Amino acid sequence: MLTIALTGGIGSGKTTVADRFVELGVPVIDADLLSRELVQPGQPALVDIAGAFGADVLRPDGSLDRRRLRLRVFGDDVARRRLEGILHPRIRAEMQHRLAAISAPYAVLVVPLLLETGQTDLADRILVVDLPPRLQLRRAGLRDGQGRENIRAIMDAQCSRAQRLAAADDVIDNSGSPEQLLALTDAMHQRYMSLSRNK
Repeated sequence: MLTIALTGGIGSGKTTVADRFVELGVPVIDADLLSRELVQPGQPALVDIAGAFGADVLRPDGSLDRRRLRLRVFGDDVARRRLEGILHPRIRAEMQHRLAAISAPYAVLVVPLLLETGQTDLADRILVVDLPPRLQLRRAGLRDGQGRENIRAIMDAQCSRAQRLAAADDVIDNSGSPEQLLALTDAMHQRYMSLSRNK
């Protein structure tokens, strides 16, 4: 089975592209959704996070206070690497476990920090959803309601646009309309169906 790693910077349109693949019947495994599952109350990862960062990253009901944890690790490379050391091996293992259970021409793994975490070996091909940084800033701000400074800080913490494009096997340009994005995703689907037949 052909495996595609879908990535892109904040506000690039990864979710829209991933949702379109789902509509087209493609199995999609999302690292962010897995991360949320892995930190539910009672999960070993949540126990390890509380052990590493203190019980104050938990809410009174025992669930993870994502905002507090994000503030704790943002801008602190040591803390961020500690958190990644807890989560990323588990996310990777779960992705591979779910991938092994899929029977389809191809599957998509949505991994926002694919390059930052050195996981390009997860897939046969890397698909980057790309758009200019000025559009990233605008779209991420509209979506998340965050200030430009916060979004810029997130963008600066991610790998550069040039690094993503250099690593890409395939690129979807999301600088156009939503309809164009869906059409480009549909065309990429046909490409992957063709590639999967020749794999």
